[in-house]
Amino acid sequence: MRRIVYSMEPVGRTGGRVYLRMLHEATADDVEWRTVPDHKRTYRVRRWRKIRHLARLAPTVRGLSSAATGTFVWDDLSLLLFTPEMRARTVFLLHHYEPLQHDSTPVEAMLWERLFRVLPQCAAVVCVSPYWADFLRSRSVHNVRVIYNAFDMTEIERARALDRAECRAEFDLAADTIGVYAGKAVHWKGTAEVAVALAGAPGLQVITSGSNTIGFGGAHYDVERERYLRLLRACDVGVFLPRMREGWSRCAAEALLLGLPCLIRPVAGLRDLAALTGQPAPDLDRLSTQVREHATARRTEAKAAYEALAQFDLHYFGNAWGDLLAQVA
Repeated sequence: MRRIVYSMEPVGRTGGRVYLRMLHEATADDVEWRTVPDHKRTYRVRRWRKIRHLARLAPTVRGLSSAATGTFVWDDLSLLLFTPEMRARTVFLLHHYEPLQHDSTPVEAMLWERLFRVLPQCAAVVCVSPYWADFLRSRSVHNVRVIYNAFDMTEIERARALDRAECRAEFDLAADTIGVYAGKAVHWKGTAEVAVALAGAPGLQVITSGSNTIGFGGAHYDVERERYLRLLRACDVGVFLPRMREGWSRCAAEALLLGLPCLIRPVAGLRDLAALTGQPAPDLDRLSTQVREHATARRTEAKAAYEALAQFDLHYFGNAWGDLLAQVA
């Protein structure tokens, strides 16, 4: 008999939504997932959207409080609406905490501080990098464990086997052009900073992906998953310059898995990713030189990074979460 676990709907393309969706898929044989709507992702206007989301979700949470059985895997501020009894059977999932992303200031900051105070009531708290585990412990949340982002290595191997010349032709990358993947063109990811630092450098092409909330005017591709992997395969080097404190950038990790040496600003979870895979920090004063050096060293430097990340496959992920959910149940 499968155990019952409640969560938010894993709808969306952010790293957190991908993580939750992968969790649902990896544990589907043992878990009956029951989901509730993530209202904040339906609002076009960002201002106050989390407050509106909490107000709409309150009746649903009250209904869940009467559930006699089941565990909660929650990654949302609506944990504040839970009763202490509900929190006692909750695994809270913290991807990152970044005030730059607050859309309901100043109330949201106060809600987060309250959240940190109630997290010790949860059965466990999971985060995706050691940085965030330390962050939580510094706030007296001690029932923390790290379960890293995971990767479908069958999919990765299929992408690594793609004909690179064909992929480059698909994205109009000439043989003498170095494709520089700068991640998602969204706020606080540093993609514009990479473009400015490399502007005018001959033979370099900055490439971005995602929804392009910053209006990046360069080579941008908002494409489905399969073509996104073809885009990574076409590129030569990754450069990641986030201003925000991320968990583990899935974009950076997947670039490394597909053989791109990367320059990674060691901020929050990306610090852990860079250390694990041996990737240096970018130097904006000589970024074009660094990029050319890394493009030349592509083959010799990529193997160790790949091996460091390949251990976090679906088997690892399913086992880690399966064990935790069994303990909580």
